[in-house]
Amino acid sequence: MEHFFDSEEYSKVDYTKTKIKKGEYDNCTFLNCNFEGIHASNIQFVECEFIDCNFSNTIIKDTAFKEVAFINCKMIGVKFNECDSFLLQFSFKECQLNFSSFYQLKIPNTKFTNCNLQEVDFTETVLTSSIFDNCDLKLTIFDRTSLEKSDFRTAFNFEINPVENKLKGAKFSKDNVVGLLSEYKVIVE
Repeated sequence: MEHFFDSEEYSKVDYTKTKIKKGEYDNCTFLNCNFEGIHASNIQFVECEFIDCNFSNTIIKDTAFKEVAFINCKMIGVKFNECDSFLLQFSFKECQLNFSSFYQLKIPNTKFTNCNLQEVDFTETVLTSSIFDNCDLKLTIFDRTSLEKSDFRTAFNFEINPVENKLKGAKFSKDNVVGLLSEYKVIVE
């Protein structure tokens, strides 16, 4: 039997000790919860907020995130490419997303604010009209990625090959445009 949870608040729950119930969570808030390394597969999160949670290495195979906000969460090594892609929509604010994967996802209009996105895999991801506001993109992989109309004006440490990625209408600042030239080994002073 699938459970249904509506407008619930979960605070300081350690799901490594208490098994998360499978089902649908609508308009729920998770505060300071630990999901590290657990199987959180086949769960529906709709219009939920995760604040100060640890999702590092959490398995989210076929898990749905529909209009979900992650705020100040540790999400290292999460394979978002394995989650349910139907109506997938989320935002990230002040999150640690290092070593995570968004491989081949269609996630246009995604907002990343003050996030650490080092060594994240965005290969073949559709990120049209997304925002990378003050994000560290060191060694992040952009390969055949659709970045059209995306905003990188305050992002830093990125290397994006304009030949291998779709960049029409993407926004960059004069200070960080050098990240588009690294492939060509030119020196900008």
